[in-house]
Amino acid sequence: MPRVLLLATTTGYQTRAFDDAAERLGVELVRATDRCHVLDDPWRDQAVPVRFYDDIESANEILEFSRKTPLSGVLAVGDRPTVVAARVLEGLGLPGHPPAAAAAARNKLASRERLRDGGLAVPYFTPVHVAEDARALSPSVPFPCVVKPLALSGSRGVMRADNTEELVAAFDRLRLLLLAPDIRAERREADDLVLVEGFIAGHEFAVEGVMNHGVLHALAIFDKPDPLDGPFFEETIYITPPEIAPDVQGAIVDAVRRAALALGLHHGPIHAECRVNPSTSSGRGPSTSSGQGAVLVLEVAARPIGGLCASALRFAKAGDGSRDGSPLISLEELLLRHALGESSEGWERERAASGVMMIPIPRRGIFRRASGLEEARRVAGVEDVRITAKPDQVLVPLPEGASYLGFIFARADDPGTVERALRLAHGRLNFMIDPELPVVQSRHG
Repeated sequence: MPRVLLLATTTGYQTRAFDDAAERLGVELVRATDRCHVLDDPWRDQAVPVRFYDDIESANEILEFSRKTPLSGVLAVGDRPTVVAARVLEGLGLPGHPPAAAAAARNKLASRERLRDGGLAVPYFTPVHVAEDARALSPSVPFPCVVKPLALSGSRGVMRADNTEELVAAFDRLRLLLLAPDIRAERREADDLVLVEGFIAGHEFAVEGVMNHGVLHALAIFDKPDPLDGPFFEETIYITPPEIAPDVQGAIVDAVRRAALALGLHHGPIHAECRVNPSTSSGRGPSTSSGQGAVLVLEVAARPIGGLCASALRFAKAGDGSRDGSPLISLEELLLRHALGESSEGWERERAASGVMMIPIPRRGIFRRASGLEEARRVAGVEDVRITAKPDQVLVPLPEGASYLGFIFARADDPGTVERALRLAHGRLNFMIDPELPVVQSRHG
């Protein structure tokens, strides 16, 4: 039985989907997670305990484990384990993303530098120490600008500023976030820096793909129909395929391909984010990079799409996507096949349109319950509504937060119907969120 190592956090949503895919394929799935290495298997999943902040030591521990338990492939879910996975693949002599490329992909400053040096269009950017005075920095910053952490993902900590006062407020807010105990516990030098860069106007898209020995296979282009212009950049809806012209799709894929190669990514899953500037001639919609608009790549991560969003993707054998009843596989199964040596080129996304809504957190507070789930599930085109927030959980919205209330999934014949279904289902949900009780310190004792 082939054996694949999956590196993921203990709180990742996606691991169960990999379990199901591995069972279908007859693959043994072994986990490596960021857990206490002193306690004896606290999660009862026989995972290898590693520390993602120590890439070299964690990779060495996994390679030592592989001497007794041979591995046929390695996958990483989320940004934090990508460098460990790259080092393990290198140590096993298996194809993968080079460790230096994986490290650059998860660091926004290193990524910007590599894209610039690779000849891609990038905005103005400069690294600033978290302790620096933003007001003194302001005269050298072109507005509007964006301040962002170097290593956090999912738009966490990313804020727009249109003037000096907004820059100071955003910088102070990001400084408090980067000094939070949960972030300092990661022990990343990158958390001592803030990236200040020019705001990129335009419509945002995401690309899910796989690198096959240096060649990009774009699996899907996601449209993000909600405007992401700030002051925060909370992603809500992903829909595929996008309703844009073929030449725009081609320009997006080509820009992501060039960005992946500039970063040095070589073999394995990637997830990219980009913006297409609006056409200056028509003022409507995105144009191509050869026309009035331009594709600017925000980032290319050395891992697949996160959370439960992968459930929006299904694949058929290439050439069978239009045939009724053709067998479909999940993204997780496709990635397991790829990790075991199969090219992704043999698969293509299903013909139906699909989408996912990441249910935003409307305000900070204590989550009590959700209602309206059955009404939301009865909306035509909606396949499922999953609430991932737990009762009594403290909900924290962006830019400080790092999670969602849950996910809504929909499929239909066309992208417009999918978007309407997602929005209608969301409108039928209600969430009870109580305010947090203030902490009062006693003057006695």
